[in-house]
Formats: sequence, C-alpha cells, structure tokens
Amino acid sequence: MQTVIIVIHLMVVAAMIGVVLLQKSEGGGLGMWGGGGFMSSLGPSKVLTTTTAVLAAIFFATSLVLSILASMDRKPRSIIQGAPTQQTPGGPLGQGGVLDTLRQQEQPAAPPSEPQVPRSQ
Repeated sequence: MQTVIIVIHLMVVAAMIGVVLLQKSEGGGLGMWGGGGFMSSLGPSKVLTTTTAVLAAIFFATSLVLSILASMDRKPRSIIQGAPTQQTPGGPLGQGGVLDTLRQQEQPAAPPSEPQVPRSQ
C-alpha cells in the first residue's frame, strides 16, 4: 500500500511541476515589475490555478498518509544491546541502568596470564 501511495505522490509532484511551469509569469518575482499587474485577464490562468490548488491538496494528503504509515512501524529501541528500553527515573544506583551496562561491557572477562607479544610473519 505504501508503494502505491508513493507512486501516486510522485505522479502528483510531476504534474504539479508541469502545471506551475505552464502558468504565465506576472512579473512579481525577484522584485521585478511587469506589465499586467495583479488584476489581469483571467482566461486560461483560472484553470491552471485551480489545477495547481487541487494538485497541492492531493500532495498534502499523500504526504500526511505517508508520514502516518511510516510512524506505524516505529518502535522504541535501545542504542545499547541488552539494555532495557525504559529506565525508571530516580531508582537506586546499581539497578541495571545504562551506566551499569556500559561498565559491565568494559570489564574484561579474565586478564591474560602474561603479556602477549605480536609475532611477525
């Protein structure tokens, strides 16, 4: 389902780019003043404006649906393997907190009996 919505979303994006590029410039961009002004003849520009508004609404809706679908698969995870996902705040020290887990991982299992010298081959 997510793939279908992504395909629809991309088609809407491509159509919106095309419709926006087809619209007549009124010369208001980048501080330029063009002829015609704000109240010019409407003609075919009304169809393009309406189409742009409809495509923008569909783009907004598909974006919302995609973000909702993406958030449904999200689950809380721990960045440290084996650590509990929820910590109780204010608990006594030494009861399986993140720092205790790190300390346990840093401690070597058994110290070597004698120093190990790397051998060349």
